[in-house]
Amino acid sequence: MKTANRTSKPATAKARTVASVGIKKPSRRAGIDAAEPEFAELSSSERAYKILTRAIERGELKGGTRLREGELAAQIGMSRTPVREALARLVEQGLIFNDGSRGLVVVELDHRAITELYAMREVLEGMAARLAAQHATEIEVAILRKIVERNSQLLDPHDLAENNRLFHGTMYRCSHNRYLLKMLRTTHESMLLLGQSALSSPASSDIWTRQHMELVEAIERHDGEAAERLAKAAIAAAFTARLTSVLADIAGGLSR
Repeated sequence: MKTANRTSKPATAKARTVASVGIKKPSRRAGIDAAEPEFAELSSSERAYKILTRAIERGELKGGTRLREGELAAQIGMSRTPVREALARLVEQGLIFNDGSRGLVVVELDHRAITELYAMREVLEGMAARLAAQHATEIEVAILRKIVERNSQLLDPHDLAENNRLFHGTMYRCSHNRYLLKMLRTTHESMLLLGQSALSSPASSDIWTRQHMELVEAIERHDGEAAERLAKAAIAAAFTARLTSVLADIAGGLSR
């Protein structure tokens, strides 16, 4: 995702500049309010980074959006310095880039980049599931099971997305492989550009719960082969849902 020359267009990303779009005012329900416990102890720079990252993931800052430091600072109620530091981190992560005279722009992924991301994620998640089946403790398996069981009680798309992220993050740690964990974190940084998965909707909750409960059961019985297969299948389903969503957006845009 990173480019050798940040003033040029990324090779795997299609970027276009559009009118600056404001971030929705942080709310407690959305979980991006600086007053939330998870943000209370963070520095201003870290808090600004979390807010901007969440805004990108939730589509409040869409691909192609120009980012003006002063406007962002005013919108999130901070000084320009922490916002500047947060933007620098996002550039390093490849989530935004410098488009020359037009300034900082949120990266917009094309079809090829989306396909490449999911292909990499399928391989890495399959390996994480296999290793989790080998190394996860009883307590870790119990935690995974509780996360899956909780999914059926959630209705808000943001809550479903958070629960999905919690499950996968927990499973990665169950692999007990720090190098794999690092690679997965890098991949997920790029995945933020895609927004929330179509599987993070109430209509898809039953499908998600069934898929992931089967995965937990494979991990619990230490069946590495089955765990890897189920993890890959879940990512393949997520990829299909993502492409369906992208094509629907394109069709909707053409009809307007």
